[in-house]
Amino acid sequence: MSTEDFGLPRLWLLRHGETEWSKSGQYTGLTDLPLTPEGEDQARAAKAALDGVHFGLVFTSPLQRARRTAELAGFPEAELEPNAVEWDYGDYEGVRSADVRRTNPSYLIWKDGVPNGETLSEVAARADLIVDRVLHSGAENVLLVAHGHFCRILTARWLGMVPVEGRHFILGTAKVCRLGWDKKTPAVEAWGL
Repeated sequence: MSTEDFGLPRLWLLRHGETEWSKSGQYTGLTDLPLTPEGEDQARAAKAALDGVHFGLVFTSPLQRARRTAELAGFPEAELEPNAVEWDYGDYEGVRSADVRRTNPSYLIWKDGVPNGETLSEVAARADLIVDRVLHSGAENVLLVAHGHFCRILTARWLGMVPVEGRHFILGTAKVCRLGWDKKTPAVEAWGL
């Protein structure tokens, strides 16, 4: 049975391509970095996973790494969605988690958060707005081009999980995922295409 039988949309996620900071493992929240040449190639390659799908709604984080990924993947007219920006990492912006663990060996962003940035709950509240928008869009397929941690948290919220469970969904640069349904139960249909 397909999702059309229930009128439920699928949400396709595309993480932006590589940036200098994603390459080096630095937290990249609201710093508006461009894609690397490799990131541009990754974004072009992601198009293959999306070919042949009709999207009734395509939207993107307003940050240039996501906008450019959308453009190179074949969606230059993607609508800007301010709620889809990455986690505001506060004092850890531009810092590598490995460097944080040098002074705090047990540090995990999922349990410890970030000083002077967004809480996990605040990021999840933005993700919930996206989920609600998709569910009420009337579109069969929706594409969101966004960021690693944000997409992981959004996936947890799509599945009805607490936001911290996003830690289980590793997502590489320019990878495509499809969130959908097992009959009427939210499900991950494909991950990291």
